[in-house]
Amino acid sequence: MYVVTGATGHIGKVITQKLLSNGQKVRVIGRDEARLKPFMDKGAEAFVGSTADGPFLKKAFAGATAVFTMIPPDVTTPDLMAYDDRFTQAFVTALSQNTVKYVVDLSSIGGEQPQGTGPILGLHHKEEKFKTLGINVLTLRPTFFMENFLFNIPIIKTMGINGSSLKADTPFPMIATRDVGEFAADALLQLKFTGTSVQSLVGPRSVTCTEATRILGSAIGKPDLQYVQFSYEDAKKGMIAAGISQDVAHLYNEMNHAFNEGLIKVDPAAKTNTTRTSIEDFAPIFAAAFRS
Repeated sequence: MYVVTGATGHIGKVITQKLLSNGQKVRVIGRDEARLKPFMDKGAEAFVGSTADGPFLKKAFAGATAVFTMIPPDVTTPDLMAYDDRFTQAFVTALSQNTVKYVVDLSSIGGEQPQGTGPILGLHHKEEKFKTLGINVLTLRPTFFMENFLFNIPIIKTMGINGSSLKADTPFPMIATRDVGEFAADALLQLKFTGTSVQSLVGPRSVTCTEATRILGSAIGKPDLQYVQFSYEDAKKGMIAAGISQDVAHLYNEMNHAFNEGLIKVDPAAKTNTTRTSIEDFAPIFAAAFRS
C-alpha cells in the first residue's frame, strides 16, 4: 500500500493518478476532503489532516510499504525554517514508528548544500534527518519548476512585464512538475532503490528568463513581453506587497542570488536523466492559467 502526501498538488496528483491507474492501493493525505474526493471516487483511501501533525501522520502511514513525502509550500509563514522543521520532525517520527520500507522524498536542486540557498536549506535539513532512518530513501532534486512562472501572472497583468531578481540572460535548467510526478510514480511502482540515494532531475534544456518570457508571452498573445531583472530590494518589496512574508521573501532572494552567482549547480549525472516537457510544451498550460 502506498501513501501520497500532498496528493492534490501538481506533483502528488500525477503520482496518485498513476498509482491508481496501475491498480495499486493508495492512501491520499490532504487538508481538504473535497479536493481528495476525485481520488476517493477512483478507489483511494483518504486521510484528512496536516502532515505536520505527528500522531495523525503515524496513523496515516500505518500499514504502508512506501510513501511519497513533501513539505507543502506556505509563502506566508513568518519563519520558514521552523515551518519546514515541524514537517520534517513529523515525517521522521511517523516513519520511525511504522514499518514503511521505501520513501520517495521531494527535495530540490541544491539540497546538498548546508547554507546560502534560501528556502532550499529546509529541504537540506530534511535530507540529513532522513538519512538516519535506516530505510530505503530516494531523494529527488528537481531543478527550477516551470510552474514558478505562474506566480508572475499578476505582475504581467498589472505591470505589463515579467520579472524577478533572477538574472535575465543566464541559462538555468527548468522542469515541469508533471515530469517530476511521473518519475516519482515510476520509482514507487518499481521500488528498485536501496539505501539512501539521490536523483537529480532536469528538463530538456537550460533556458534564460528572457527566452522563457518570450515563449510564454507569445502563448498569451504578448510576443513582445519583456523580462526585467529587479534589484533584490525591489523584488523583496514586491513579494511582501503580494502577501509573501518578510522571511520567505528574504529567503527567495537568497535562493535567486545563489542561482545568479552559480552557487547552485546541476549534478552532471542528471544530464542522463532529462525529462521530456520543454518550456514550449509548458506554454499552453501557462496560457490557460493566464486566461483564467
